[in-house]
Amino acid sequence: MTLYAIFLTSPSFRNVLYIAGFGLFIYGLSGLTRPGTAVRGNRLAALGMLVVVAATLLRPQVDNWTLILVGVAAGAAIGIPAARAVKMTQMPQMVAIFNGVGGGAVALIAWADFRSSAGYAHDPTYVAIFSTGAAIIGSVSFWGSGVAFGKLQGLIPGRPLTLGRIQTIVNGLLAAAAIGCAAAVVSGNHSELLMVTLLVDAAILGILVVLPIGGADMPVVISLLNAFTGLSAAATGVALNNPALIVAGMLVGASGTLLTQQMAAAMNRSVRSIVAGGFGGSSDIPAGSSATTASVRSTSAADVAIQLAYAQQVVIVPGYGLAVSQAQYALRDMTKLVQSAGVTVRYAVHPVAGRMPGHMNVLLAEAEVPYELLTEMDDINPEFSRTDVALVIGANDVVNPDARTNPQSPLYGMPILEVDQAHSIIVLKRSMRPGYAGVENPLFTNPKTAMLFGDAKASILEITDELKALAGGGAPAAAHTRA
Repeated sequence: MTLYAIFLTSPSFRNVLYIAGFGLFIYGLSGLTRPGTAVRGNRLAALGMLVVVAATLLRPQVDNWTLILVGVAAGAAIGIPAARAVKMTQMPQMVAIFNGVGGGAVALIAWADFRSSAGYAHDPTYVAIFSTGAAIIGSVSFWGSGVAFGKLQGLIPGRPLTLGRIQTIVNGLLAAAAIGCAAAVVSGNHSELLMVTLLVDAAILGILVVLPIGGADMPVVISLLNAFTGLSAAATGVALNNPALIVAGMLVGASGTLLTQQMAAAMNRSVRSIVAGGFGGSSDIPAGSSATTASVRSTSAADVAIQLAYAQQVVIVPGYGLAVSQAQYALRDMTKLVQSAGVTVRYAVHPVAGRMPGHMNVLLAEAEVPYELLTEMDDINPEFSRTDVALVIGANDVVNPDARTNPQSPLYGMPILEVDQAHSIIVLKRSMRPGYAGVENPLFTNPKTAMLFGDAKASILEITDELKALAGGGAPAAAHTRA
């Protein structure tokens, strides 16, 4: 072996590469704190992963290059086109699937390690403990993420699906069975049937844990399962003595755990209550129902344009409907036009708006909406009482005043954007159907609220045309001069 080859395969050189990769992970993760640096952060983290993968492939034990290259090619052939073609409205499903694949990979690695070592016959006890633990968590994450994908994609009803009173008992028995199989393996039982039973029990547990969780809680579920995948990867790294898996898994697990806690806090709910069974789904109330249309006031694009043009301050509240209609670019252009009339425009972003953590931030960043216009819930709520027009685009549950005033509402206690405090409220919505939580919203019948029904993008384009016509007449500028 040449000196060059010895240097490349030496543990010291691999450790240097690992440290470099870890630094890129951490630096890339710090870039995700702002939309302006998020793309660079993702690229740096991807470069870090490339470095640590290269370091791992330099280990002397790695010799089946044909199988490795086939796997890399297959993954690239599936992942790259899927990531490029996915729509912004389908991003939560993509996150759920990619996260689940990570958990499934961990479970398969644990199974393969069990088989190759004859049931950990000659491995230290800690290897069996971490490997079986990773198998349980990875299997739960894979199958739970599959259910989350099905709910988000509409393949499975979004409403909670439970076994009733025995749900908790069944989940407990499945968890106990999986842990019991793991304990038997760790204690020296080399039967492969135990390992298969462990994976099957964990799979059923993952399905039954997510099925009772309603659609309104899906953002928190995605974040929680992401944390599970990270922790299972870290456990696998300990079992395989792979520093890259340990560090990357701990970063994902820690960030996913913190994000889950923040999301749950934003909904004023505990993670335990969410896992025990959420709310939301397909309890749609048909448009035109007397319960929702008794005092609904409709408006037109021309009236909305006049209100926006003559306002002093406008707060825009984006929701999932904005993503569905792909209206972020049209909204950006309309915002610029309103600002050109001397109006102060701000965006109010609720932490759980959309169907994944940060969904609205990503959507607006894609349209290059200036980050300084985005305002968090705690900062914008005191401003609504001084806001002339609150423009709600496709948001529902996060602006439902029942969360603040109605103890009987399932949303009660959830912090919301207090748009009902604005002087005038305009809601862009397709129909009177409730949001993903399946809860009727009294904001829509508020005397200060006017509904502009239709596709969000088409409505925004109509408003933009009306604003251009007003600007051509010079009325908005004159109004602000008088003010």
